[in-house]
Amino acid sequence: MRCFGDGDPLYERYHDDEWGVPVTDEPGLFERLVLESFQSGLAWITILRKREAFRAAFAAFDIAAVARFDEGDVERLLGDAGIVRNRAKIEAAIGNARATMALHDTGGTLRELLWEGGEPAGLATRMKALGFRFLGPVTIESALQACGVVNGHPESCPAWARVDALQRPGDGAGQGAFGSVG
Repeated sequence: MRCFGDGDPLYERYHDDEWGVPVTDEPGLFERLVLESFQSGLAWITILRKREAFRAAFAAFDIAAVARFDEGDVERLLGDAGIVRNRAKIEAAIGNARATMALHDTGGTLRELLWEGGEPAGLATRMKALGFRFLGPVTIESALQACGVVNGHPESCPAWARVDALQRPGDGAGQGAFGSVG
């Protein structure tokens, strides 16, 4: 049995094909951070069901495009029934795009930050100092699992071994910040 997602085809596909699979590209990492911050206080399946609407609303998670969003875009997003309409989360997503652009301006990347950043509390503190918002330790832990930095599947889950193998050195992603939690 899966560690989550049984009974809902969307949730099952996410569990089987995506959760824990290493993500190293900037738009993919940014998408996971945004979605995890929007999930805060909600069921993950709610976000999965709205994922395509989030992609459309946030310019396919093009970091530079989202960083250029202004108050008119905030109002547009607040009116978009396809996404979670929460001003603080919308403004945080835009602010996090700007923080990512600032990180890029200094030669840094989300990949380096997330894959080499250490444990969630310290990483959350570091990201806050870099201007990121709405990304506390729990949200960071969830994002690290979603991006494959941490194997969040328990060893009893059929996906654990596959994800563990993907995280091994030599796959282009590396073992991650602190490995498996299984």
